[in-house]
Amino acid sequence: MTAGVGVYLYCIIRCSEERVFEGVPAIGGTGAVVRTVTRGGLAAVVSDSPFERYEATRQNLIAHERVIEAVMQEQTPLPVRFGTIADPADPLGDLSKLLDARATEFDGLLREMDGRVQLSLKAFWRTDAIVFDQIVAEDARVRAMRDSLARAASGASQSSRIQLGEMVKAALVRKRESEAAKLLSTLRPVAERVSENPVLLDRMILNGAFLVGRDRESEFDRLVAVLDVERSEQIRFMYVGPVAPYDFVRIIVNWAPAPVAAPVSAPSPVPR
Repeated sequence: MTAGVGVYLYCIIRCSEERVFEGVPAIGGTGAVVRTVTRGGLAAVVSDSPFERYEATRQNLIAHERVIEAVMQEQTPLPVRFGTIADPADPLGDLSKLLDARATEFDGLLREMDGRVQLSLKAFWRTDAIVFDQIVAEDARVRAMRDSLARAASGASQSSRIQLGEMVKAALVRKRESEAAKLLSTLRPVAERVSENPVLLDRMILNGAFLVGRDRESEFDRLVAVLDVERSEQIRFMYVGPVAPYDFVRIIVNWAPAPVAAPVSAPSPVPR
């Protein structure tokens, strides 16, 4: 990339006047001012930035997220994909063209997200032993195979052990799906939309994001608290929010030949 100063883009908001977000650190640690570039009642929240690729480190992701969090204290933001920078050749012109070309899209998304926040919930088995004991108790075939291997002790064949492992793995998937469905059945009625993200660990049961109206946020909090009390011996919960609707809208910008939209593909902000 050509060296120079570009403009880093964090999010899109409704705003008719140029303004500065005081005390909000910009990405890159350069001391740049976080400000708006406005056009027709919409604004891009930006800061000056070296025109270079930002690595998706924890530090950079959190810096990106914190700007959006600061904006979110005042109004609904549409998050832009991490690492989006307008070319130094004409950054303000590029931003104006972006806001013009996608004004209808941004307006619709802002209406859709207005008054709503994202609440994220991950659920994990507390230990491998807990879920294994439950599988053994609930699955007669797994229980019979385990008991057979226990009786055979050192005489058990390698193929039998592999078979038991495969049976436990399949039972774990069924158990995870069953438990996730139970959790979702409690929380889904309060959410307007639900995003079930990939389960990344064997011990993880649910990796969900919930779009919730601000007027029902406390209700959702209470439901999570009840689940935590009822299932605390078996399940550990990681609850994050409110945050911007990262899992329900993510603006992706291709500066040339024209800005276009794309489906959400970037990860949720790193929990802290």
